[in-house]
Amino acid sequence: MGKGKIGTIIQIGDILVSEDVVMEYFACDYAACKGACCIAGDSGAPLEEREIEGLERDYPAYEGLMTPLGRAAVAAKGFFEVDRDDDIVTPLMAPAEEGSRDLPCAFCHFGPAGECLCAIEMAGRTKPVSCSLYPIRVTKLTGGGLALNVHHWDICKTAYEKGRREGIRVFQFLRKPLTEAYGADFWEALSAAATHLPG
Repeated sequence: MGKGKIGTIIQIGDILVSEDVVMEYFACDYAACKGACCIAGDSGAPLEEREIEGLERDYPAYEGLMTPLGRAAVAAKGFFEVDRDDDIVTPLMAPAEEGSRDLPCAFCHFGPAGECLCAIEMAGRTKPVSCSLYPIRVTKLTGGGLALNVHHWDICKTAYEKGRREGIRVFQFLRKPLTEAYGADFWEALSAAATHLPG
C-alpha cells in the first residue's frame, strides 16, 4: 500500500484500489432512489467491447421487457454508443417528456410506480459489469493495469447513509460482483488490506 495526497492506494496484482473502496460506507437504497442511476446523467453505463456481443446475442430474451423508446434507441444506435469522453457505453433512449434532462439507459424497464429495473437482469441474462460494480468505476491504466475508484453521485446519498447506519463498506456490499470480476483471492486480499487501514 502507498499513501500520498490522493489517499491510500491498495495494490493487488495489477489492480490499484482507492481507499474509498474499503473505507466508504455504501448499501444501495433502492426503495429511496428507485433505480435513478440508470436514468440520470448524460452518458450510458461503461461497456467492455467483449460485452457487446452478449448484449446482441441475448436481445431476444430481454427485448420485450424494454420500453418502446428503449427498443427504438437500439434500433437507431445498436447495442452501444460512444460518449463525449470517447468511452463505449450503453445506448441512451430519448427523454420520455419534452424538456426532460433524464436520458435513461435503453435497457431500462419501468415498473408501475416508475421504478427502474434492468431488463437484461430481469430476463436472467448478464448485465454489464460496470452496472454490477456500481458505485465502483474501473479505469484502464497504461500498461494494462486497472484502477478501482468510488464514483460519488448525489443521487446515491441515501445509499451512503444506509451503508453507514448498517456498517457496510463499498467492498463488502459488492463482494459478489467483485469476486465474479476479479476472483475470490482478490476479494480476500482486499478484505485483509481493509483491516490495516485506520478508521
